[in-house]
Amino acid sequence: MSAYDFAIQVAQRAGEILLEHFHGAHLERRFKADHTLVTAADLAADACIREAIAGTFPEDGIISEEAGTTYRGEEAVWIVDPLDGTTNFQWGLPLWGVSIARWVAGFPSLGVIHFPLLGETYAAQKGRGVTRNGQPFHRASGLPLTFFACCSRTHRRYEVHLPYKTRILGAVTYNMVQVATGSAALNLEVTPKLWDVAAGWLIVEECGGAVEAIAGETPLPLHPNADYAQVSFSTLAAGSPALLEEGKAGLRLRA
Repeated sequence: MSAYDFAIQVAQRAGEILLEHFHGAHLERRFKADHTLVTAADLAADACIREAIAGTFPEDGIISEEAGTTYRGEEAVWIVDPLDGTTNFQWGLPLWGVSIARWVAGFPSLGVIHFPLLGETYAAQKGRGVTRNGQPFHRASGLPLTFFACCSRTHRRYEVHLPYKTRILGAVTYNMVQVATGSAALNLEVTPKLWDVAAGWLIVEECGGAVEAIAGETPLPLHPNADYAQVSFSTLAAGSPALLEEGKAGLRLRA
């Protein structure tokens, strides 16, 4: 099985685990040292993904939000967010998903984002485009209505001067996929971690979009021995290179 097919299969398997917890009557949860929420669902999905990778690609490294955040310098490394949108998940909202990426020589090689409740799986390989539920997928252009997707910190950190309505949807992966589909013109995430953007980065690029770290360190290429739990970078995703420049011109760091 190829790494690409494997990633899709494992993301969907993790999604099944998350659905079991989502429909449960009680969900154990706690706050981590960085004040982000983690639930029993995150941990169960993470264990499923990491065990599958270790058993199938034992030479590859793993960077996961929930266990092991340091890049050891392996040629190929899997970057995992078992549940992006944990707060949405906890509140019973449908916008949450599984993100699995494989980066080779420090750069994105494949990315898969699976939204279990929406029944959508987006997958990309470098130079081979994007599929949605197994079918070739291309970004829609010229949509009459489009928006600026951002996070709750955006307007505290940036002055925003863009001709688009703002939407805060609570999941980085969903925001980036909206850029890839053409629904959103732009997406700014102020303090994402590597696992938040690792799969979406390639999906946006393979749909003809552009992604850039506009503040903080760039994640490209990965740095050996870096602990990515300690690194964040304002990341701007755009539907095209021209939209990226428009976004950069319309965003200004607050003093």
